[in-house]
Amino acid sequence: GRVNLYFYNIQQNLIMEYLLPIHILAGTIALLAAAFAICSEKGKKIHITAGKTYYWGMVGIFLTALPMSIINKEISLFLVAFFSFYLAFAGRRFAQNRTGVASRIDWIAVGLMIVTGIGMWLLAIFYFIDSNSDYIVLFFFGFISIVLGYTDYKTHKHQEATGKKRIARHLSNMLAGTIAVVTAVLVVNVNMEPQWLPWILPTVILVPVISWWNWKVMK
Repeated sequence: GRVNLYFYNIQQNLIMEYLLPIHILAGTIALLAAAFAICSEKGKKIHITAGKTYYWGMVGIFLTALPMSIINKEISLFLVAFFSFYLAFAGRRFAQNRTGVASRIDWIAVGLMIVTGIGMWLLAIFYFIDSNSDYIVLFFFGFISIVLGYTDYKTHKHQEATGKKRIARHLSNMLAGTIAVVTAVLVVNVNMEPQWLPWILPTVILVPVISWWNWKVMK
């Protein structure tokens, strides 16, 4: 039993050793691509290329974050991975689909986003009972997850994702996904007190930017 456990631990460490650099590389690519997409003129080739690169960077983050969260037994990070990837996925779907008619994959994605938010709230309750301050982060992100998921649900239901509304939904989700990447970089590289502050700070600062951008697009 001990020998099997020993080799199992070695195997897990090797997996982490390979996954972590890929995860970091994907995050770096996504962040740089997001910067190019934001600064470039919308609809132009550089913007479209940067947007596609950003999306596939987010795919890399998602596919590496899932096994790492399972290996480390971090349910919260598992949920955050789904939360972050949905934003990039939905943002890309709004860019691609000009008809406003949601497909089955869109409905499944929205459902998973809302379920993820509910999962975050349930985990936040357990953390609160256990005196773990991470409940603040989970409650906060759970709220955002449910709100964004429900907003996209209504957009799909009423087939409103056309014209300016489609562009606004595209920008909102893509920029929210960028916030998730910035948050991850901040959490890993910057020590702040209280510990939940770096999780929330990028959202507090950048959400007004998203609101302003939406107002500008709709105007």
